[in-house]
Amino acid sequence: MAYVLRKIVELYIYFNEEVSDPRVYPWPMMKNPFTTIGVLLLYLQLVLKWGPRFMEKRQPFNLRYIMIAYNAAQIVLCFNLLLDSLRLCYFQGYSLLCEPVDYSTSDRAIAIAKGFYTYYLLKNLDLFDTIFFVLRKKQNQVTFLHVYHHTGMQLLAWHSVKYLPGGHGAFMGSINCLVHIIMYFYYLLTAISPRYKGSVWWKKYLTQLQIIQFFAILVHWLVLIPSDCGYPRFPIIIMVPQNLFMFCLFADFYYREYIRKKPSPPAKQKPLRIAKQSDLMKEKEI
Repeated sequence: MAYVLRKIVELYIYFNEEVSDPRVYPWPMMKNPFTTIGVLLLYLQLVLKWGPRFMEKRQPFNLRYIMIAYNAAQIVLCFNLLLDSLRLCYFQGYSLLCEPVDYSTSDRAIAIAKGFYTYYLLKNLDLFDTIFFVLRKKQNQVTFLHVYHHTGMQLLAWHSVKYLPGGHGAFMGSINCLVHIIMYFYYLLTAISPRYKGSVWWKKYLTQLQIIQFFAILVHWLVLIPSDCGYPRFPIIIMVPQNLFMFCLFADFYYREYIRKKPSPPAKQKPLRIAKQSDLMKEKEI
């Protein structure tokens, strides 16, 4: 047991000191993963245990104006991050097939690393999605898919900033920001006016967009296998199964929600039958 623990500590020191990016070390929550793990443990306790227990005998909170401000802020933040990724990466010749990480201290390299860090902070902000579900007493929406997605994205974002803040991984953050702009715009509309909640086609196409997102990210990591630009291949071991799993989860949700569960046709009204005089006479006799 002591040998296993020693090897774990040695492995952590190696990755923390030898492989991690020294430029991001002074940034808050970047020295080690314990703060991020602590935030996630607190998040899981709040949304799965403490929150439902607190709301059990309470009425749902009216968070309409908070939700409007929150969704609007998400749109602005995601839009700015998307623009920065296009301006700093893809408009500057970033390859979609294989792109190494620039670990230099140039202004552009530092700006890209800070963009990755901002994306990580945004994943922390995303955790409020679930907290709002709990406070509005919509515990049925706190599904395994929802909680797993938010937890996994925060861990992956932290790992990207700590070890690979730039290069090939920028695509995942860019397409995710694009999807979130559209998603939070829909949420903003539903917060402003409840009548948009009846627009089922919005939800349907949002789910399709998320499925396309995970498939595109999956392919983007797979094309790294035959390439050799200096970007390490070890993230493929994590990213390919992760995005394949998310693709399957969202595809299963889409099938259950929009294909298998078809809306029941309206009940047909029976035609009115005009009673005959003979029928009325029989009823009187009875």
